[in-house]
Amino acid sequence: MDSIFLMNNVWIIICAILVLFMQGGFILLEAGSTRMKNAGHIAGKTIFTVSLASLVFWAVGWGFIYGEGNAFIGLSDFFYGNYSAEGDGLAGSVDFIFQLMFAAIALTIAFGGFAERAKLGAYVVFAILFSAFVYPVVAHWIWGDGWLAGMGKQDFAGSTVVHLTGAMAALAATIILKPRMGKFNKDGSVNDLAGHNQVYTALGVLILWVGWFGFNAGSTLEVNGAFFGYVALNTQLAAAAGAVAAMLIVYLASGKADVPTTLNGALAGLVAITASCAFVAPWAAVVIGTIAGFIVYAAMKMFDRAKIDDPIFALSVHGIAGIWGTLSTGFFATPELAAMNGGLPGLFYGGGLTQLGVQTTGVVASGIYAFLISVILLLGMKAVMGSLRVSEEEEIIGLDMSEHGSYGYPESMSSKEEKGA
Repeated sequence: MDSIFLMNNVWIIICAILVLFMQGGFILLEAGSTRMKNAGHIAGKTIFTVSLASLVFWAVGWGFIYGEGNAFIGLSDFFYGNYSAEGDGLAGSVDFIFQLMFAAIALTIAFGGFAERAKLGAYVVFAILFSAFVYPVVAHWIWGDGWLAGMGKQDFAGSTVVHLTGAMAALAATIILKPRMGKFNKDGSVNDLAGHNQVYTALGVLILWVGWFGFNAGSTLEVNGAFFGYVALNTQLAAAAGAVAAMLIVYLASGKADVPTTLNGALAGLVAITASCAFVAPWAAVVIGTIAGFIVYAAMKMFDRAKIDDPIFALSVHGIAGIWGTLSTGFFATPELAAMNGGLPGLFYGGGLTQLGVQTTGVVASGIYAFLISVILLLGMKAVMGSLRVSEEEEIIGLDMSEHGSYGYPESMSSKEEKGA
C-alpha cells in the first residue's frame, strides 16, 4: 500500500476525531451560556441528536451530497457501504466519517435557536429532517459538484456549508419558538439571562478552537506538501485576532472586558477564516479575524434590538461571521492560492468583482434555502406535533426536570428548591 495514501488516511481520521470532539466544546459552550436548570438537557440532547444525524447521514445524507444526480442534489450511494472505494485520495470509509462530522456540527449550530425552550421531541424530529433535507442540499451545491461549485464558489471548510446553514436554521427556530420567558420587557428593554458558568463557556471555546484544526487543516484531505500547516496558521491567527478585537470593542463600548464577548470574538474569527483559510495570506487572516471580532459584537446587539433571542449567539457567531468569512475570499484570495484550490483571485489582487459576485450568490442562495426550508419543516412539525415549545411551567422548572426527570446538578438544584429558590 502506498505510504502517502496510508498517511493521508491516518491524518484525516485523526481530524475526524478532532471534529467529533468539537461536540464536547459545544456542550460546554451551550451549557455554560444558559441556566443551570437546563444543563443536563443540553448535554444529553447533543449526544442523542448527533447520533441521529449520523444514522441519517449514512442512510441518505452522503448520497444527497456526493451521489450522482444533478446540479441541485445527488441521487445515488444511499446507505453508504463502499468502504474500499477511493475518493479524494482517501479510503471511502475515512472520507465518509470525516464528512459526517461536518454534518453533525451544522446540526448542533442549528440547535442554538432551540435552547432553553424547545421540547425534546422537536430536537429529535428536526435532527432527522435537517440532516436529510437542509444540510445535504447546500453541501451538494458547493462541495458535491452542484451548481455553485460549477461557478467556482470558494468555501474551503464550510463558512457557508456548515456555519451559515446551521445559523439560518437556528434563525428559523428562534423566530417560530419565540423568545424565552423574561428575555424582553414590554417596553422593549432586554434582560440579561446570564449563563451559569463562564468557566464552562471558556473551556468549550478552547475545545472548539483545538477541534477547528481538524475542521480546517483536515479539509486539505492530504499530507502531501504539508499545506495543512499553512491552513492551521491562518486559522490560529484569525481566531486570535477575533478574540482581541472583540475584547477591545466591548471595552471601548462599555468600559468592561466582557468575557462572553471575547469568547465569541475568538469563535467568530474561527468561523470567518473557515471559508478562506486556504485562499489568503496570513496578514489577510489577521484582518479577516479582526473584522469578525468587531462585527460579532455589533451583531449581538443588533439581534437583541430586533427582539430575536439567541442564547448561545449562534446567529452572530456562525451566521454573520459566516457571511463575512465567505465574502472575504472575494477580497483577499491570492492568485496562487486561488489557482491551487479552484476559483479566481480576490478584488484586492486584481481579480475584479467576479469572485466576490460568486461568493455573494452562494451566501444569498444558501442562506435563503436553509432558512425557508427550515421554516417549512418547523411549521409542518408544529402542525403535526402541536406546540414545539415546553409549557411556561416546564420552562420555569427547567428542561432537565420537565424533559428528563432529573437535574444536571441534582445537589445544587435540590438545595435551591429546599430554600424556595
